[in-house]
This record gives sequence, structure tokens and C-alpha cells, in this order.
Amino acid sequence: MPKADEDSFDQRPLHERIAADLRDEIMSGDLPPGTSLPSTQRLKDRFGASNATVQKALQVLKDERLAVGRAGASVTVRAHRQETVRPADFGKPAEPGKPYRWLTAAGTQGRQGTIQLLEVAEVRPPSEVAAALEMTDGGTAIMRHRLLMHDGDPVELATSYYPLELAAGTPMAEARKIRGGTPALLAELGYPPRRTVDRVSARVPTQQQYEALRLPSDLPILRTLRVVYSDGDRPIEVAVMAKAGHLYELQYEFM
Repeated sequence: MPKADEDSFDQRPLHERIAADLRDEIMSGDLPPGTSLPSTQRLKDRFGASNATVQKALQVLKDERLAVGRAGASVTVRAHRQETVRPADFGKPAEPGKPYRWLTAAGTQGRQGTIQLLEVAEVRPPSEVAAALEMTDGGTAIMRHRLLMHDGDPVELATSYYPLELAAGTPMAEARKIRGGTPALLAELGYPPRRTVDRVSARVPTQQQYEALRLPSDLPILRTLRVVYSDGDRPIEVAVMAKAGHLYELQYEFM
């Protein structure tokens, strides 16, 4: 429990620590949507905080769109957008003539899914991407940089890299969207995805991620480094994906 203790190991400002505890209770369902948060007096007693500190903590939750209310009135938990995402649902190529699986899934949820293509270029990829693609020093790859949105709200910032010898001269190297997405195109080119390896970490957002995802604060993002392999365990795509950590969780299933 946060306290205004100068010897505390947690050196974050007290209002941030209070917001962190309340946020966890909201996201875990202990404080479900529509529930009133504890009164200011109860929060002052619980955390050993001043009225101003408690109000500052509540404002953090309001800025994150997890709570709603005004000073002097009851503050309640909003119906927030936390979602469980199953990455395995989107890795398979779309059926011929069908949209990218992520767009189809958005439609079944009653949402308008859109993908904004931000940049397509031949680049020298970051070191970890180059290593995953098994590239030699100084090599280049085709990069496709995208922002995925639901009903106009940013969901994920994704940057994918493809081996130059595989993607050059194909629609992957062009600044236009690909019907069915790149998994379908790769399969058509004779490189069907056979195995996918995800490395997921929590990170402080970069400036680009902060702005693109419209984050309310420096809450961590869920950062996934994905490597897709085809026949012969050949890497055909490496993607770096970022989601707002307070709005999404990833679900993986194992046999």
C-alpha cells in the first residue's frame, strides 16, 4: 500500500502510486465498470495522502479514460476498452479474395477496422531485426510501417521487415495496401507461414509510439518482436508491434 514515506523503495510520486493500485483493481475487475471508486476520505485514509494528492491520482485515471466524474462528486469506473487479443488468430493467410484477418475480426466485433499505411521503404533494419532475418552486415530489407485502428482509435503501431530478395519487385515494396495482407501475398509467392515466434516485453513508449497510440501518460506498452518462418525454417518476416499496455492483454495457448 503506498504511503507518503521518504524511505519507501517505490520513489514514484504518491499520486502515481495511488493511481497504479486503483488501476490494477479496475483492470482486474475488482472495481467493475459502473462502480463508484472509494470516497476521497477513504482514499486519504487508505494511502495516508492529502486531498490534493488523491484528486491528482483520480485525474490520472480520468485522463486514461478508466474513470469519470468531477471533483466533489462520485467518481465511477468507465466501460473501458481492455481487450484480450489472440495473436494466433491473425497469423494465417486470408482466404482468396478475403480481407486481412484482422479487418475481418474487427467487423465481427461491430467495429470499423482500418489500417493506415504510414511508410514503405528499403531500409537498413535495426540490429535485432537484421539478426532475426539472418542478414549480413549492411544489408537492407523492405519495411512496411502501419497504424491499425478501431473506429478511428489507434490500436497498434506495427513495423514489418521482409528480406529484400523476397519482397523486391512485389506489392510489398509498393506504397499501397495489399488485399488479404502480406501473409496471403507471401503464401502466393511460395512462402507460406509455417512457424511464428513472439517475444513480448513491457517497455516505456518511444516518442513515436506515444504520439501514434495517443497514450495519456508514460504507461508501458506491450511490445512484440515477431519472427515468421516458412519452409526450411527460413525467416520471411520480422515485425515490431506496440499496443497500449493498459488497454490490451495477449493470450497464448499451448498444448
